Amino acid sequence: MRYGGLVLLAVLGAAALYGWKQGWRLPDEWNPWAPLDMRSPPNLLTSWKLGRLRDDPQRCAETLATSGLGYTVQADSPASATCPLSNVVRVQDAPVRLSSSFLATCPVAVAFALFERHGLQPAAQRVFGQPVVQVDHLGSYACRNMYNRAEGRRSQHASANALDIAGFRLKDGQRIELQKDWNGEGPKAQFLRQVHAGACESFNTVLGPDYNAAHHNHFHLDMGGWQICR
Repeated sequence: MRYGGLVLLAVLGAAALYGWKQGWRLPDEWNPWAPLDMRSPPNLLTSWKLGRLRDDPQRCAETLATSGLGYTVQADSPASATCPLSNVVRVQDAPVRLSSSFLATCPVAVAFALFERHGLQPAAQRVFGQPVVQVDHLGSYACRNMYNRAEGRRSQHASANALDIAGFRLKDGQRIELQKDWNGEGPKAQFLRQVHAGACESFNTVLGPDYNAAHHNHFHLDMGGWQICR
């Protein structure tokens, strides 16, 4: 959370405490200590509330249960594993069809549900007047370093803390692919830019084709410790 967000958090936290003492309360979406409400559009407190889920598996599980996703909780892998997994689920179903199931940390699954509801579908309705019916992704878990380098930091994919999305399918059958449709001024390009902006409201890191050549055909979405929207 950037400096302005920290100031807002402090102000709202103080207001919530004062209100509690006075017998009134802030609306939950503006109360830093209230649970994340999946029905509410993301705001300046969303990244804070998502960050709390990362360190609190029980709170994350309770939030995920309200997400509308179909998922199976996965057992943690041994700490000795090359790429250990913890607090991970397999997302199998969503309000939108998935090209295949995927592994995801609980915070990534929650962020995906927020993005689908408040970012992806509104963008489709604005641009095309119809919903997205399928998300085509390139996977989430891969035990590797960043950019597949022999040495260096582990990728967020190594802990299933990231998801790569390559395209979408609309109700009328149209396919929208980042590799073909990102550039230009037409409705598909407009839609993809709105989707990118919407993803930045739910995920900590969003990297797209304008970031570098390695992302020419997908959005990289993760819940790592850095806030980047590129």
